[in-house]
Amino acid sequence: MNHSNGRIRPLSVLAAAFAGVLGAGTAHAEDAVGAVSGGDTAWILTSAALVLLMTPALAFFYGGLVRKKNILSILMQCFMMMCIITLYWVVVGYSLAFGPDIKGVIGSLAWAGLAGVGQAPNPDYSATIPHQVFMVYQCMFAIITPALILGAFAERMKFSAFCVFSLLWAALVYSPVCHWVWAVGGFIRQMGALDFAGGAVVHINAGVAALVAALVLGRRTGYPDRLSPPHNLPFAVLGAGLLWFGWFGFNAGSALGSGGLAGNAFVATHVAAAAAGLTWAVLDWKFNAHPTMLGMITGAVGGLVAITPAAGFVSPMDAIWIGIGVSLICYFFVAVVKPKLGYDDSLDAFGVHGIGGIWGAIATGLWASKSVNPAGADGLFYGNPGLVWVQVKAVLITAGYAFVVSFVLLKIVDLVLGLRVSEQHEKIGLDLTQHRESGYTQLD
Repeated sequence: MNHSNGRIRPLSVLAAAFAGVLGAGTAHAEDAVGAVSGGDTAWILTSAALVLLMTPALAFFYGGLVRKKNILSILMQCFMMMCIITLYWVVVGYSLAFGPDIKGVIGSLAWAGLAGVGQAPNPDYSATIPHQVFMVYQCMFAIITPALILGAFAERMKFSAFCVFSLLWAALVYSPVCHWVWAVGGFIRQMGALDFAGGAVVHINAGVAALVAALVLGRRTGYPDRLSPPHNLPFAVLGAGLLWFGWFGFNAGSALGSGGLAGNAFVATHVAAAAAGLTWAVLDWKFNAHPTMLGMITGAVGGLVAITPAAGFVSPMDAIWIGIGVSLICYFFVAVVKPKLGYDDSLDAFGVHGIGGIWGAIATGLWASKSVNPAGADGLFYGNPGLVWVQVKAVLITAGYAFVVSFVLLKIVDLVLGLRVSEQHEKIGLDLTQHRESGYTQLD
């Protein structure tokens, strides 16, 4: 019942009873509304908006890094994810990811079309916010994850193939892994793995898929000798700044409330990004004689990636080490390992999101502390080395599944639609050949 100023509202009781008679699934709506926290709900709605902003931010981050004949193709792909994945999530995706568990592997279709997902909280996921608010917050994660992958195949995939692959990937990779890690009954969650805001679900998942896409599509024409540098670095900086801003909703919002845990996640996120951006700049300075803007924003994004699984489990001081570590590891991978392997991950989606996500998941096993989050676990440096192995297992399972299924999906889409644009279209640019538009009046 709704207790307002100590009085019981008879009309509310009547309304709840009437809804129950109709079988509308809202018999306890007023009871639930009484449990809703206005502050928590306002914060999660704000966080959902912040996470949504990250997808246009990603569009500018990626768009500024490609050649100017391809910028609109990047913007189009990112905005299309906001449309396609939203509808997928509402119709069936949310139910597959968070619906009633089926043997720890996938959610049932009980919540398809948002049946039963209304204004009442679901205590399994969101005890103080409406279930519908939790759903839309999670929708924003589902949108940006497949958008991250496009950084690996930028400038060479057909738009039609991108749309079909992304939808299939969301259904067959994102939703299952999301269920394993975050849903009640999910088997990785049952293992005790910690992933506060999406290290495995978002970054390892998308990063590994990006590596597969780069391998399947092959190198861009002229790679690596005849490719121009980023066409608009200020756009990329703008995108990185907006990503940093939006990431507070990504990580602090994952506390699903506006209390102290959200505050810790907020501070840890900011500190890790700062430490990582500084570290990458210093590495550039040391090995390339000059600190670069591109290096600094790459490092900052890497820090945001790495702190994602740990933000609600580690202290801000420990977040510094996670930020320093991710830049050291990703810098080495991008500057040394990737050139030796010879594959063309256009915008280092795997090198930053995949490698950074793996480091962040393992680092959570090192620095997690129950003093920060009693619902979590202690890591290696707080007396529990077993958590590291749990985190490694979660990484291996996620990466292995994402690799195999992404490979199969890409091959199927290639067989049916063809993945790659023609060499002529690649030379002209995807803006004109795929969309009949141009971001600029003159093209390279």
